[in-house]
Amino acid sequence: MHIAVAGNIGSGKTTLTRLLSKNYNWEAKYESVEHNPYLSDFYNDMERWSFNLQIYFLKERFKGIVDIQREANHVIQDRTIYEDARIFAPNLHSMGLMSSRDFDNYNSLFDLMLSLVKPPDLLIYLRSSIPNLVSQIHKRGREYESGIRIDYLSGLNDRYEQWISEYSDGKLLIVDVDKVKFEDNQEHLSHVIDRIDAQLHGLF
Repeated sequence: MHIAVAGNIGSGKTTLTRLLSKNYNWEAKYESVEHNPYLSDFYNDMERWSFNLQIYFLKERFKGIVDIQREANHVIQDRTIYEDARIFAPNLHSMGLMSSRDFDNYNSLFDLMLSLVKPPDLLIYLRSSIPNLVSQIHKRGREYESGIRIDYLSGLNDRYEQWISEYSDGKLLIVDVDKVKFEDNQEHLSHVIDRIDAQLHGLF
């Protein structure tokens, strides 16, 4: 079984992945950000480093899915391969921060990768307002995120909503993290888990 958690920067993906992994006793696959060789440079000069960053993320995400499908373990995954190609790369392209040549090359590689892997059994989307995202980003205090532009976050949010409205690759659960505080409220977390069980096992 493969559950993937999707959502904008600061929406709580890593936190929910950790909590669900503990609850179900499933393996957690986290997005690697601390050892990303491009992230700090990207936030300082998005246009120069956008293609490099997105290729790095795509490579890491594809490797993660291949590993998941090779193993017999149940897995909770922090962020999906879809978000790179459906959200982040198009947003950079539309903002003029990735050239059309690089964007087309990127999409060709993504399409090839996608033809070789299966979608998750359940996609959980963490929906959030921009003020909530900004608050969470400031709260966790990662230095390389301090320069994130509001228009960049807003563009990502718009693309997330568009992608989710059209998602048809499998089961989907939407959690409004402006209202559902699963990190601090056990009752809220239990409600999310009940909704996941209903999706996976048909419990009502």
